Amino acid sequence: MNNNVIMAVSSALVEKSIAAFMFNFRGVGSSQGNYGDGIAEQEDVAAAISWLISQPAVDGDRVGLLGYSFGATVALPVACTDERVKALALISMPPGSSQISQLKSCPKPKLIACGTDDFVVPLDQAKLMNQEAAEPKQFELIDGADHFWLGYETVLAGKVVALFKGKF
Repeated sequence: MNNNVIMAVSSALVEKSIAAFMFNFRGVGSSQGNYGDGIAEQEDVAAAISWLISQPAVDGDRVGLLGYSFGATVALPVACTDERVKALALISMPPGSSQISQLKSCPKPKLIACGTDDFVVPLDQAKLMNQEAAEPKQFELIDGADHFWLGYETVLAGKVVALFKGKF
């Protein structure tokens, strides 16, 4: 939660008057519980959405979900099946057959962003995820960015803000 990617995107969203809610998955930081192999963490995402839309200042009809790296693999299945989520940003999502299958059937507006120098997400796999993803989709391949996005946070944050601003 307290890394450069999440902090940069959250700050950029707030600057554009878009509420941003960050949380740690179970067993991370001060959060209770234990690692759930990406499955139990989907419950964390759904619970976070429920809590967020219960807040008086939040419009429950305008919810976007962002996931970075492991968080993207957890956010994807939740966003694709949870009708409360209207748009999805997937940042440096590690590839896998499950992710490609979910992308194929996910009709929600989505941003898939990856750096050309990402050592976790091979360039050919990032392109394959984009190729297989259902419309509507936006694919952003940022030249020079690696998995940690150091020095590219502002560019990335701008892409996420544009997605959410355009959908809400």
